[in-house]
Amino acid sequence: MLDNKKVLSLIHDDFEDLELWYPILRLREEGVKVVVAGEKAKEKYVGKYGVPAYSDCSFLEVNVEEYDGILIPGGWAPDKLRRFPEVLEIVAKMNEQNKVIGQICHAGWVSISAKILNGKNVTSTPGIKDDMENAGATWIDEPVVVDGNIVSSRRPMDLPNYMKKYIEVLSK
Repeated sequence: MLDNKKVLSLIHDDFEDLELWYPILRLREEGVKVVVAGEKAKEKYVGKYGVPAYSDCSFLEVNVEEYDGILIPGGWAPDKLRRFPEVLEIVAKMNEQNKVIGQICHAGWVSISAKILNGKNVTSTPGIKDDMENAGATWIDEPVVVDGNIVSSRRPMDLPNYMKKYIEVLSK
């Protein structure tokens, strides 16, 4: 059990439903406290397939010191998330402090904009492979790639492997 751990999950509209919910539920099964941060606190966000989720707090309310890691879901939400300077600051600080950063599918867009991928081995949906490489990362076509504190994955079918590795890195 990881009941002494706390992880932040980012959210915005058009998140990939499984890529948001599966990691949150898996971590909660392990006893992790997961806090969902959105543009506004207590706001309803709707996934690509219509599944709603609510934010617990706003990006501005996040204190990175309180967290052991972060989850960035895929879908179209990352293209929105990366436009918030506070989101990029959260991700950059998490990286500086060697906290676990989980990114799946299009979530790599947020890490690219936070400028944390140079020299890293990562994976993502093949659709943003060029973006990852242009940010200085080495893209690997594997279900999950771990490089230090960054745990990356490709798509929903890779979620079991992704969360197994994320939990393993979070446990250290």
